[in-house]
Amino acid sequence: MAGKAAIVGGSVGGLFAAHALRNIGWEIAVYERAEGDLAARGAGLGTHQDLFEIMQRLGIAVDERTGIAVGSRVCLARSGDVLKEIPFQERKSSWATIWRALRRALPDDCFNQGKDFAALETGANGAVAHFADGTTVTADLLVGADGNRSTVRERLLPQVQPRYCGYVAWRALIPENGARLYDRYAFSMPDGGSAVSYPVPGRDGDIVPGRRSINFLWYHPASEAEVRDMSTDETGHCHGMAIPPPLIRKDVVANLLREAADQLPPQHLDLLRAEPQPFFQAIYDLECDRLAFGRAVLLGDAAFVARPHVGAGVTKAALDTHGLADALRAHGDDIASALASYERERLKIGKRMVARARRLGAFIEFHRSPDFKRPDTMQQADELLYEHGADIRSVAEFWA
Repeated sequence: MAGKAAIVGGSVGGLFAAHALRNIGWEIAVYERAEGDLAARGAGLGTHQDLFEIMQRLGIAVDERTGIAVGSRVCLARSGDVLKEIPFQERKSSWATIWRALRRALPDDCFNQGKDFAALETGANGAVAHFADGTTVTADLLVGADGNRSTVRERLLPQVQPRYCGYVAWRALIPENGARLYDRYAFSMPDGGSAVSYPVPGRDGDIVPGRRSINFLWYHPASEAEVRDMSTDETGHCHGMAIPPPLIRKDVVANLLREAADQLPPQHLDLLRAEPQPFFQAIYDLECDRLAFGRAVLLGDAAFVARPHVGAGVTKAALDTHGLADALRAHGDDIASALASYERERLKIGKRMVARARRLGAFIEFHRSPDFKRPDTMQQADELLYEHGADIRSVAEFWA
């Protein structure tokens, strides 16, 4: 059966779903809440071979502009000396680069912005999506691809909420300036956390050396109370667990830079100091026990949120959509069986990905616990170098 699909969410997961379903003959329409160019969102991201293979299968161009080849990983001591370096072939990209490639290949009349999803009805024969502007859309399948704060998931599984993991990621995305580590994936080990930097395409997608960007993250322990204080602006208004970067108080950034001077190697400290507006995101994880609900289905971050240490959020969304399209094609007119098959396979992988990310982030999450035993320096360096962001095909625990 080639039916009609309404896809809620115009981010990377929603666009992958649109292409995958169009590829098997479905009529699709994407509904995105935000107006404007979504490519302004996001920062750097890790890629995997599966991501590029799926893009190529969908007819999306993959070439040297899709990312920046990195040939080694290094772990830096606080002095700036290299503790260990390993060969590691990978390609680093940016959220904007992948989103633009997907969006350019999708007809404009399939992509609807300013559509704030409000509610749905789903049953054995179809689904109806209701939007805040009063419009309704009837479809054979509704795909919830609206991210980690999914409204679709909230309507279907209100009891499932993201769980704060006890730390934040301070981030910087700065223009490349030719420093010595920029062609490498560089880790360091500040107290109770970790930091990483790597080259990504520039803000306009440029991959020419000297015109690229550097993505920097510092995973930093912080209690919920501390995050709420960090999310309180100069007027005293608390924005919850997140705050628009321009509203972050100057004293919060000043405290961060003081800590950085004590804990980061010079290469990472220089990156953070070069960012005029460091920003942070609270780290969450989330897992669902169901993905299919009549004629509605969840995928990508709407279904599972794994901490960034796995480095596979976009790749997982691509694999989810590939699995959904394969199941629909294999089961023909029996959409219920197709969704049951999709749910069975993707639940298994999603849960394993969340579990691995929890293991990799445990030393940050439990850093302040009285029972915490910090791994020795070289043990932690090896885990960072070999396991964080490892290509998912090489991770046996995903496929056992």
